[in-house]
Amino acid sequence: MSLSATARIVAEAGGGLPVLLSDGPLALRRTRTTGPYTRVTVVGAMSAPLGGDRLAIETEVRDGARLLVDSAAATVALPGRAAEPARYDVRITVGADAELRWLPEQLVCARGSDLVMRTTVELAATARLVLREEQILGRHGEETGTLLSRLAVHRAGRPLLDQEVAYGPGAPAGWNGGAVLAGHRSVGQLLVVDPAFAEKPVEPRALAENAVLAPLAGPGALVTAVATDALELRRALDEALDVLARP
Repeated sequence: MSLSATARIVAEAGGGLPVLLSDGPLALRRTRTTGPYTRVTVVGAMSAPLGGDRLAIETEVRDGARLLVDSAAATVALPGRAAEPARYDVRITVGADAELRWLPEQLVCARGSDLVMRTTVELAATARLVLREEQILGRHGEETGTLLSRLAVHRAGRPLLDQEVAYGPGAPAGWNGGAVLAGHRSVGQLLVVDPAFAEKPVEPRALAENAVLAPLAGPGALVTAVATDALELRRALDEALDVLARP
């Protein structure tokens, strides 16, 4: 039987969390942090998403708030009894002078799974964002499932980034060719949006062996990387974040 669940986070300036609502397999916990951010960790309460499931996380970072969202473990997309794909929606709003660091663990697409994931972000003109996505195409020694993933970001009401990727048996031909993954099974990206980039845009450059940093047409930078495994991918994205954090 498929399930439907929507978890919600609302963060306020000063560390308040007026809304922290878990639902179904999406358990939210306020966790300790030594930094300046209020921290929320997503804890998987059951196996999900399965085929046919409808999951969502809605996050609102109100004016002046600073929020870090991470997860306790990787999310594993699994096949289910339903014929239709699972859907996982992440909807984010970040207000004026607010900051969100969205740093979940990897999404693993197990063999036979079929997942549509959509992340939509609305940023105020003075908002800051660090968003990481990591996709592992198949568990160790197995073929990948099918994944369709879209990331759409608007800043001050105008589009900043809108891209869609597809991998696996249900994806268009060529998804694993030399111009896309070239046989790699781990792929990820790091998006950083900061008003400071409006005055000092980042310079395009290669980072790790299979990672590239590119400026966006707006105060943002996007790092895209492929790797042989999850550890190599995380190292590449961590290196990229260090580069972008330097003055």
